Amino acid sequence: MTLSPSQIPAGAQSGRRRLVVTIILISIGIHAAAAIVAGIVVVARYFAEAPTEFKTTKDVRIPAKKREAKMNMASLDAIAPKPTFSDKMQSSRPTAFSLPDIPNLPLDQMLPLDPSQLISDQMVSLSNVEAMGSGSGAASAGAGGFGDKGMSFLGIQSSGQRILLLFDVSSSVTHKAAKAGVPLEKIQQETINLIRKLPITSKFGIIQFTQNYKPFSKELLPATDNNRTAALNWVQTEWVTKGSMSESSKVISNSQGLIGVLDLATEMKPDVIFIISDGSFQWKAGGGSGTIPWTVVKKRIAENLCKSGECKVNFIAFEAKSDDTKEMRGISQRSGGKMIELK
Repeated sequence: MTLSPSQIPAGAQSGRRRLVVTIILISIGIHAAAAIVAGIVVVARYFAEAPTEFKTTKDVRIPAKKREAKMNMASLDAIAPKPTFSDKMQSSRPTAFSLPDIPNLPLDQMLPLDPSQLISDQMVSLSNVEAMGSGSGAASAGAGGFGDKGMSFLGIQSSGQRILLLFDVSSSVTHKAAKAGVPLEKIQQETINLIRKLPITSKFGIIQFTQNYKPFSKELLPATDNNRTAALNWVQTEWVTKGSMSESSKVISNSQGLIGVLDLATEMKPDVIFIISDGSFQWKAGGGSGTIPWTVVKKRIAENLCKSGECKVNFIAFEAKSDDTKEMRGISQRSGGKMIELK
């Protein structure tokens, strides 16, 4: 049976109203608390410290010396040839008399100095044409010069700014070189010519070796006037031509032969190397002496000397065996260098 509001007791109606009001107040309180908490969170975000971030950027830098050298070489390559004046002054207007030709004037004194005249290649080529060899890289323009394509030494044209010359002066090389018409005295003169023509932007080094070795310096030196003079004096007074190199204060004892020389060359960090030899290198290993395996030589060149990939190895060989010739040509080609055989 349903009761009408008038039939419900007054106490029951008052309790129901209080319950409804209580529920509404609790709901309002919950929403108010939630709003306050959300406001606190939003405001706290503005005052909270930003999370730490770690970033790495790739810093690419070109070494200053190499960059300056390349810029200098580019500026030299961009120099335009000087103008020439060969036409004579003429007049088409009729006159009562003829004008004499204008005399030739020394125009070379009126034009800017051409740098190529200072470093022109005036070296005489080797007198023995057959000695220049028929291998790759032979050049008939002579040796020891610096032209548009770089430097030329004993018939090999190459380019670089850090030059190292390695001379095998063992007895076998001495005899074979003399037989080919290019004795060590002639190679000595070609070395002198090369040193004289080195540009100031380059560095150079010289090492003579049999099994022991004798360096001009243990590091590459800038081609200044003082260093060139010291190198020329060293070549003229310390050059070995007898095929032997006994241990002394100026000769470094070395049981590793060419391997020890390559270790020193690695410290010099050259970008172009000339090796003059007959392809037969000796060392003392395991208590005895013998020929250095080419596998050892190639590994030392690939993993140490030319590890950076910017090292040209050029071989100039005298009467090398066919197997040795093949190995030397392979090393040269892989490094971007050249190999010739003089015989």
